[in-house]
Amino acid sequence: MARTYVLGAATALVLTVGLVGCSDGDDTSEGKSKSGGNGASESQTVRAAYRKTAAADTARMTLVTEAAAAGKSVTARGEGVMDLEEGDSRMTLTSQGQKTEQRVLDGVVYQKAPAEQRSQLRLPRDKTWMKIDLARLNRSGSGSAGGQVSDPAESFAYTKGVNDREVTKVGTDTIDGARTTHYRVKADVAALAEGDPAEEKALREQLGTSSLPLDMWLDDQGRLRQETVRLSLRPQTGDAPKQNETVTSTTTLKFSDFGTEAGVEAPAAKDTVDVTSKLARSTQSPAAG
Repeated sequence: MARTYVLGAATALVLTVGLVGCSDGDDTSEGKSKSGGNGASESQTVRAAYRKTAAADTARMTLVTEAAAAGKSVTARGEGVMDLEEGDSRMTLTSQGQKTEQRVLDGVVYQKAPAEQRSQLRLPRDKTWMKIDLARLNRSGSGSAGGQVSDPAESFAYTKGVNDREVTKVGTDTIDGARTTHYRVKADVAALAEGDPAEEKALREQLGTSSLPLDMWLDDQGRLRQETVRLSLRPQTGDAPKQNETVTSTTTLKFSDFGTEAGVEAPAAKDTVDVTSKLARSTQSPAAG
């Protein structure tokens, strides 16, 4: 999965989901887990959350992403379903009054964008779906299309990297009728990079930290019901970051109706055009070009 993110200037309807970064800096020490006692139990609970949630196979999801850069801000809202084990998903995203239908299958994103956006990208008139290969896009040095490509599985996968050194029990909340416990935790960048030294280095440079703060709400069965991720992300230009180049983002992902039908199929090939290279060229930083 592509994890090196750069916010570019191409036509952006959808913002990157699952970006993580800086906390608010107002965490309290109350409830922070320590070795032994209840702390160990809380650590085990949050570390098991990904496994227990994925064991439910599928779920309905909603997400809200708010991102700002260079004095501009955009909000994207999505509703759909996800295969929790495979990471495939389908959803409808709304941003700036326009809707985009999206499917993610085997690491490839398919988007059926509004006609106006397809025209701006100069796509063939008979092609209604855009295809973006995340792995190929990431190898190009452009990250997730400058924040235009949204894979909700990215955000969910961050829970796999949660460490047991800092776990804060914040309190309890009811989310969509389910009783939940709210935890504030951190995920290791090294775990997110999955053994790729280059990717780990790039993440550390952009995030300016070795661990990522997450807020997680778990239900009585230990499954993830809500996750909030806050980001302060530096551009990968090789130069010192400027204030107006930094991307700030907050993403909230919710799960409900575990076990719901979540079949995902790719659009017909005759209706699809691969725009991976086009997006890569339009969103590369000066250093990458």
